[in-house]
Amino acid sequence: MVDKPQWLIREDAGTSVLVALALRQLLGIRAPEDLPTLRGLDARRPDAADADDALEEQWREYWNMTVEPRAHRSEVPLDLIDGFDTLVALPTTGAEELRDAIVPHAASVLRYAQDAHNRYVDSVSSSGGAYRAYASAIAEFEREMGRRAHSFELNVQVLPFSQRGIWWIGALSVAVTDGLRRDVVAFDTAMRPVIAELA
Repeated sequence: MVDKPQWLIREDAGTSVLVALALRQLLGIRAPEDLPTLRGLDARRPDAADADDALEEQWREYWNMTVEPRAHRSEVPLDLIDGFDTLVALPTTGAEELRDAIVPHAASVLRYAQDAHNRYVDSVSSSGGAYRAYASAIAEFEREMGRRAHSFELNVQVLPFSQRGIWWIGALSVAVTDGLRRDVVAFDTAMRPVIAELA
């Protein structure tokens, strides 16, 4: 008997991902260049003259560990940062600039991330059908390709970005705007190249 291909798609508006992006915005970090800003949150304009390479590099490492922790393990122990509950853990050495920069933002960032996460949870419970959205895109891919989709894993973060679209944020992770996620037809179309890449 041949094993049937399996696909595993996890969808969320992860509070830790929202915290990381809110901190990026408040600190004026440009990386990743293609990701838009979050709605409803002040943005500090990245200033080229004021660019802090160490801060940006430390944030990027923290971002990678937040989005895909299994693929980006820290070589040193991690410390939970005061004020962020259990949502921010940074390496005990090598992240000093980032630690100092984020602590003053803890309360506002945590509130923003929890509110955005709760809005996502409310929208999912009222719409249902998350599984159907992906199943139809996979079925369409299989029809186009004339074969079954290979087994794959995908993490989808549904986020309140100021710009509509879908972006790769890790090897197995994409971020999609909440508005696009609610538009069944457009979301289906946007997911096809993602599924084609993995399946």
